Amino acid sequence: MAAGRDRTHYLYIAVIAAVVLGIVTGLAAPGTAVELKPLGTGFVNLIKMMISPVIFCTIVLGVGSVRKAAKVGAVGGLALGYFMVMSTVALAIGLVVGNLLEPGSGLHLTDAVRSAGEAQAKAGGAESTADFLLGIIPRTLVSAFTEGEVLQTLLVALLCGFALQAMGAAGEPVLRGIGHVQKLVFRVLAMIMWAAPVGAFGAMAAVVGATGTDALKSLAVIMLGFYATCTVFVFLVLGTLLRVCARMSIFRLLRYLGREFLLILSTSSSESALPRLIAKMEHLGVSRPVTGITVPTGYSFNLDGTAIYLTMASLFIAEAMGNPLSLGEQVSLLVFMVIASKGAAGVTGAGLATLAGGLQSHRPELVDGVGLIVGIDRFMSEARALTNFAGNAVATVLIGTWTKEFDRSRATEVLAGRLPFDEKTLLDDGHGADAPAAVPAQTAEDGKDPVPA
Repeated sequence: MAAGRDRTHYLYIAVIAAVVLGIVTGLAAPGTAVELKPLGTGFVNLIKMMISPVIFCTIVLGVGSVRKAAKVGAVGGLALGYFMVMSTVALAIGLVVGNLLEPGSGLHLTDAVRSAGEAQAKAGGAESTADFLLGIIPRTLVSAFTEGEVLQTLLVALLCGFALQAMGAAGEPVLRGIGHVQKLVFRVLAMIMWAAPVGAFGAMAAVVGATGTDALKSLAVIMLGFYATCTVFVFLVLGTLLRVCARMSIFRLLRYLGREFLLILSTSSSESALPRLIAKMEHLGVSRPVTGITVPTGYSFNLDGTAIYLTMASLFIAEAMGNPLSLGEQVSLLVFMVIASKGAAGVTGAGLATLAGGLQSHRPELVDGVGLIVGIDRFMSEARALTNFAGNAVATVLIGTWTKEFDRSRATEVLAGRLPFDEKTLLDDGHGADAPAAVPAQTAEDGKDPVPA
């Protein structure tokens, strides 16, 4: 066990070195660096390949092991309500900071910028509510897995979980079989993680080679303002909620998730860390049903970083175009775009397409200005993905606390380093493999013995 942990420790040191090497390569040989983009794309695709089976196994095991279906509905309803409130808070913070900074003043558009904006508008075409709801239903029972749609996988997993729940004892062999499949899935994921340094190097080299430093210099105000806003949101808003409701330090939680943040930083996609977040939240002490419902749902509905990005970017573009938005226009446009951003958390560049699509549907004359942000969107997407990820981690702990499905004593041991996470299997057989983590009626004995076998 110790040797495995040591090896993964060196793996993430290699990721840091790969990021630095990618930046150096991008500055020294930009032409060659751009050609390395497939390395980063390939690694992210490997991770995305595992998303559907991870979500399916986690939710089926979680829902199938709960005796009352009402508990699952209560968790889902509470999670969605929380997501709506936090999206509104993030929206308001982005509006306030964007109006104070006025970062778009004095910039001018070129023909190249206009064409970039038009391209993004086409990529981010508006989707109606009916289309979104129908899109949750897969064409076949297995197409949700082959097409990699998170919400479709979520629907199929919930249906299977409720069906196994209704089967009672007859469904126990199926649940045990899915438990074994889950172990296989996480072991494959652990193997894929060894390609992280290569993916990080290719992704970072490509973006630095394509943008250089000019874009960063000209748009430093909006980028730094966005980073600062995300920092305030995570540590002040989320940190206060976590301290008041769960009596937990945001700093200790984020340190526990340090490797996941590094992975997101190197790939610019929060989806790359989704399987590990599920595993780590279970290990922390949040029950399997709460983790299995809150994390995947949050990746589509709890987009705090994306909400802040959309508000600040819209104000930036409007000012750069010399056509500022009134307060009423700001609220209507940005609420629309937060709703339209469902499912964009794990896709690099999806926030940019959502921004363009929202402007196209509300203020078409502002779409040309989207090109102003294209040069630094990759760097802003780093903070966007990190904030989305932090928001979902905090949400999982809070929902677990409010539903009494969170083992706080275990979390104390985990965050203190006395119960280390198993990097070899990404599973904790002694805690969450066969039962919810903190259901008092069923797991009280497990909670009293936190020492791993």
